[in-house]
Amino acid sequence: MFESRSAERYPKPKAGAARRRPNAGEAGKPRELGADRTLGCRHELKYHIAESKAVAVARFVSPFLQLDRYCKLQRSGDYPIVSLYVDSEDLQLCRESLRGHKNRFKLRIRSYTDDPDYPRFFEIKRRLNTIIIKSRARVMDYDVPALLAGRSLPPQDYTADVKTIDQFQFYMNSIRARPVVLVRYMRQAYEGDSHNRVRVTFDRHLAYNVTRLPEVRLGGSGWRQNPYTVNGVVLEIKYTGHFPVWLSEMVRYFDLRQQSISKYASSIRESCSLRFCAPQLGA
Repeated sequence: MFESRSAERYPKPKAGAARRRPNAGEAGKPRELGADRTLGCRHELKYHIAESKAVAVARFVSPFLQLDRYCKLQRSGDYPIVSLYVDSEDLQLCRESLRGHKNRFKLRIRSYTDDPDYPRFFEIKRRLNTIIIKSRARVMDYDVPALLAGRSLPPQDYTADVKTIDQFQFYMNSIRARPVVLVRYMRQAYEGDSHNRVRVTFDRHLAYNVTRLPEVRLGGSGWRQNPYTVNGVVLEIKYTGHFPVWLSEMVRYFDLRQQSISKYASSIRESCSLRFCAPQLGA
């Protein structure tokens, strides 16, 4: 499923152009890697629901929100996401998530394809009480290992948010983080274009792959299914302003019960239960 699927999220560069490192003295304006449409500062609610209810909720949402532009590019109406999470040797960030710390953060590198000509995204996801703040910086695949090793981004022919990369590396070095696990899933997303930005997403086929390698990949061997979505779907509601009335009616009508859900932490917990990770997570 994942090996043959890629989300066409950004214009593909000309053959060979993205893999060539520019010389420091090369002229020309750095190229952009695409517009960032993620909600950088938002409220976020999560629910675990049955597939039958997910279908009904999507039908309810469709008059208010439209399928997002990347889902429209896929014949099936969804697209793959893979994230490489980094954490300390004792899994500090995972433990904080499982314990429900109100102020915490995650560090990950995200991709939507295995094609090396498409960008990867260094992301810092912070939770400050009930507010989610996400920062991300686009880089190319060939720069990921060096950045995870703590080195600076060399001169490139594309623009990158160096401030976010520096902050990512600061957090990473503060806990001596290294690659821990890859997490992938398929996402169906709906979004609005009003001032109060709203996104409703349905995540399915959650899987994980314990790794120490600085590689972000959808395919390959070693993947294990996360039982969390075997008979269910992770529904997420994200909004930047007020909670719309129609969403309140939807939550009430479908009797949605908000839960604390972490794809990263649940994957680590599952891998530890199968003795694929060390150290073992305590109860």
